[in-house]
Amino acid sequence: MSSLAHCNFPFTAVAGQDCLKLALILAAINPKIGGVLISGPRGSAKSTLARGLAGVMPALQGNELVPFATLPLGTSEDRLLGALDLEQVLQEKEVAFKPGLLSRAHGGVLYVDEVNLLSDHLVDQLLDVSASGVNRIERDGVSHEHEAHFLLVGTMNPDEGELRPQLQDRFGLMVALDNQYSLEERVQIVRLRDEYDQDPKAFCEAFKYKQRNLKNSIQIARDGLSKVRCTDDLRMEVASRCQDAQVDGVRADIVWVRAAMTHAAWRGASTVSIDDIQAVEALVLAHRRHDSPAQPPAPRSSPPPSMPPSRRPQNSRPDNTAASSEEPNSQGDWGSMPTEQQATSERISVTTSRSADASTLSSAALSEVTPGKQRGKALGGYRPDATMAGEGVDWFRSIIRQPQNWPPSQLLAKKRHAGLPVLHLVLIDTSASTLAQGVFANAKGVILDIAQRAYLAREQMAILGFGQQEVSSILPKVRAPKEILERLNQLAAGGGTPFRLAIEKVSQYLAQQHKATTGLVSQTYILTDGRTQADVTEFSANGPKALLGQCTLIDTEKAQIKRGRGAEIAQQLGADYLLLDSLLETTS
Repeated sequence: MSSLAHCNFPFTAVAGQDCLKLALILAAINPKIGGVLISGPRGSAKSTLARGLAGVMPALQGNELVPFATLPLGTSEDRLLGALDLEQVLQEKEVAFKPGLLSRAHGGVLYVDEVNLLSDHLVDQLLDVSASGVNRIERDGVSHEHEAHFLLVGTMNPDEGELRPQLQDRFGLMVALDNQYSLEERVQIVRLRDEYDQDPKAFCEAFKYKQRNLKNSIQIARDGLSKVRCTDDLRMEVASRCQDAQVDGVRADIVWVRAAMTHAAWRGASTVSIDDIQAVEALVLAHRRHDSPAQPPAPRSSPPPSMPPSRRPQNSRPDNTAASSEEPNSQGDWGSMPTEQQATSERISVTTSRSADASTLSSAALSEVTPGKQRGKALGGYRPDATMAGEGVDWFRSIIRQPQNWPPSQLLAKKRHAGLPVLHLVLIDTSASTLAQGVFANAKGVILDIAQRAYLAREQMAILGFGQQEVSSILPKVRAPKEILERLNQLAAGGGTPFRLAIEKVSQYLAQQHKATTGLVSQTYILTDGRTQADVTEFSANGPKALLGQCTLIDTEKAQIKRGRGAEIAQQLGADYLLLDSLLETTS
């Protein structure tokens, strides 16, 4: 290990964050808990504590330093798993294995910063090895396997995207941090950091005994863990609380019991108590809890008697007032309306025609929408994956083909993974104006069709809503939408239309997803009635904040005298344009 590891900010010198410290200590005592996920904004000591953990973990063998390996976002599969040792192939003409990060992390900590932005194919590999404890490589002429037991510590900033559910549940414990500190804590943090920056070596030396004492305490707890017992009554208590939290499966039960037993060992007890159960409850359930949503208010079929005529829904107005005087900086009459619900209509089909070049791009994601299709006139679409090549150089095939030449005169690209990752991103207008004539219910019917198509194709989907002057996540990115109809039925509309903010959020979200996932093919659907004066030209296909991938705008406007803003917005974005009415006619 590099001597730089000794210069990490000491674990025991971090002020505050006691909950996170406890989670990391418990995971260090009992790696079977399954690692720790740390969620929080910038400046909340996530990385500092994660990096400092190796300094207080007892080594598996003698006085050996505890390994600490960092998994960068841009790492390759070869770097993670290990690959062909080119130097030995060239010098000794023998096929040999060169270990990767998983081998280096064995017996220590594997740290993943911004784990929510990690590429999907790396996540899959990481999950397989983390679950089995063995890394098996069968490729490039290499047949090799080695143990890979490590403590997985991941950090993420929730503002930068959601974490894949498959990976989220693999973390045994989760801590959600904030960066709100008392004045005393702020002063202490700044003072300690200043002392460390002035002389890191002397600072670490000053905390040497605290570090050693904590390491010894962790080792004592490890030794005593096998003697800890948990009664069936407390196991039943854990099961009851998991059931109340509506967690998926029984992994939460297993992790909770293990964490409670570890907490008992940490405090030197041989029997788990109810206090141990409660001490780790928030850590186990933070990322697994599915509480029942609050009962929504009963939908109203007509405005309350006290509502003035100017605030009636659009379908109750005279036709000549259908185009209200909405100003760019005002919410209009609709912005003052409370939230209401409409039951999701039956599935409304979005007819597609498959792309012919399936070998180059995902046909489902690049399919063209036919009913009422109209392309924004002046602007074309931007597809970042159109000229996508393989995933780096395939050195093994390149050398084998030209064994006498170095460097090889022709470098062969690695083959793609079978199938490209596909993301369907739905942006739905949840402002009050969409409640007119059941438009909101029909819009949810369109989403239901998109969701079912994504489910059958095993493609990912995410849903964002904009209304109430805010943009919210309705469905985080998942591979197979679960209980989508129930989610849609719970979705309510009301308030104003923050359209420009919504497009800006979508632009940022897509940029993050394309950066995190190599070869991602994205299809964005914008469902709106266009009741906004926002100018979104800068988000056009050739603009500085272009919406990556394909984009389709589905116009839900139902007024007899239509503004046509949906078509204007589609043209600004360079998006395909669809009328909801045409979809309804096709479906019927």
